[in-house]
Amino acid sequence: MKHSSHPPLSFSLSVFLLGTTPLFAQNSPPEPAPVPLPTLVAEIAANNPELKFYEAEISGAKAGIRGAASLNDPEVSLDLGRKRVKDPTGTLAGEGTAWSVSVTQTFEWPGRLALRKAIANRNVELAELGYARFQNALAARARTLAYSLHVANAEAAAIREVADRFAALKETFLARDSAGITPLLETRVIEAGELALQRRATEAELALQAALIELNQLRGAAPGAPLRVSAPALTFNNPPATEALLAAARENNFEFKIKRVELEQQGYQVRLARNERYPAISVSPFYSQEKAGDRETVVGLGLSVPLPITSRSRSAVDVAESRRRQAETAALIAQRELEREVLTAANVFTTKLAESRRWAPDSVKKFREAAELADRHYRLGAVPIATYVELQNSYLDAVEALLDTQREALEAGLKLQQLTGVDFNPVEITP
Repeated sequence: MKHSSHPPLSFSLSVFLLGTTPLFAQNSPPEPAPVPLPTLVAEIAANNPELKFYEAEISGAKAGIRGAASLNDPEVSLDLGRKRVKDPTGTLAGEGTAWSVSVTQTFEWPGRLALRKAIANRNVELAELGYARFQNALAARARTLAYSLHVANAEAAAIREVADRFAALKETFLARDSAGITPLLETRVIEAGELALQRRATEAELALQAALIELNQLRGAAPGAPLRVSAPALTFNNPPATEALLAAARENNFEFKIKRVELEQQGYQVRLARNERYPAISVSPFYSQEKAGDRETVVGLGLSVPLPITSRSRSAVDVAESRRRQAETAALIAQRELEREVLTAANVFTTKLAESRRWAPDSVKKFREAAELADRHYRLGAVPIATYVELQNSYLDAVEALLDTQREALEAGLKLQQLTGVDFNPVEITP
């Protein structure tokens, strides 16, 4: 996969991802060492508590194979009683103990155990697919959350910068002689801008804390545990052609694979139901002895076969066939949904990619310099209050627009890769 000929879009602020203290805290506790993003993803993949659920599911499915490939346990039967023998006149001729013992083993119809083992193997395959699907989604979610943490912190840094300017100006206005309408109105404008900044700061803090809590839960840490992640730089690459994405999704998508395995498994269920119309045979070797005057010993072999006089076996076949048709329909619906999701994700990714490439690499830097320049010249009286406020807000809007666009492109690219299984590296993330 060739990289785009466009220059890489990169933007970074001199901040780290930190989500443990309020945005305007004065005394912050010592910050932990920054964690590289690949290290964080590997930690989450190793320590996520939900992985144990899928591991246990795989173990249970493998244990089911052993049970499916085994015959039923033999049954031992023991009878014990008394026997009395009378002659034709009714006189007691003898009395003694009578007992018998037998062992019954049921043998399935040929092919039945193989079908049950095939069904159990599909259970293992389904469990392994579920585990792989969860790991794939977990890694993508970790990257998205880490970058969301970066977005919240970068926005917070810009808000703090502008808020400091507004606060300094307000202190300057309050120290001056406020005679006249113009200084009063300008003070109110600055105060209103400061209030709006507090709201934006609160929203950034909430987004930061939400991302931090979820990241900590994913890695099995306490929700409020401090965490810093090295601020990433992003490089976006073009996706493969649409037809290639759709073909890869049909072949590699975990959800669609699961539906296909379930359909295959249901086919075995139908074959098993048809096989179970033929009765199992129970073989019972037995030994009995009676002692009532004379001793009688009997050794023999018993056979038992159920009589299929009810429609239960036929009903089981009909039920299995109905479920197979349901699985077939579910697979068809899953394919349609998969194609729609792939096309939607590809459209979002290419749109956000084109939008991000329209930004010059130094766009935010220019807005920041303009905001600083407006602050200096406003203090000198060369810039009106409206221009000053507009430039400060434009700087913040530019930071938010670029970071949000990058975050949305990151989410769409990772989702597209997750849907198709094509490792086209939609977003290169380097510390």
